[in-house]
Amino acid sequence: MEIFQATIEDVESVSHLFNSYRMFYKQKSDLEGAKTYIKERMERKESVIFVVKDDQNYVGFTQLYPTFSSISMKRAWVLNDLYVDSKARKQGVGEMLLQKAKEYAIQTGAKYISLETAPDNDSAQRLYERNGYKRDSEFYHYELDLAE
Repeated sequence: MEIFQATIEDVESVSHLFNSYRMFYKQKSDLEGAKTYIKERMERKESVIFVVKDDQNYVGFTQLYPTFSSISMKRAWVLNDLYVDSKARKQGVGEMLLQKAKEYAIQTGAKYISLETAPDNDSAQRLYERNGYKRDSEFYHYELDLAE
């Protein structure tokens, strides 16, 4: 297996993984929308995407979005998406993606990586905790939905 930063040449394959990721979170399949979204993030340099390939098959990805910490006056990254194809699970793909994200964050001088996952996604929680992520008990997370 190899891991690398995705480029515009990888849009098609990344889009399939991204569409599956969204369906995992109960969204309707929208491959064209996924392709447009991923392509825009890459073209506008609004995110960094790492992918894992096993032979010719793309089996996992993670997408990082930049943010900043005013308190520490440093860059930070939001690990917004991490997905491993069901056929490739339990093979270390998630670990590879988390390690690559960590290396990249260190390279870019980031203070931290943050992420969220569903309360019932126990396997993801175990993966994150095994890799040193701590559940926040200091701050509450709030969100204002503007689509209503």
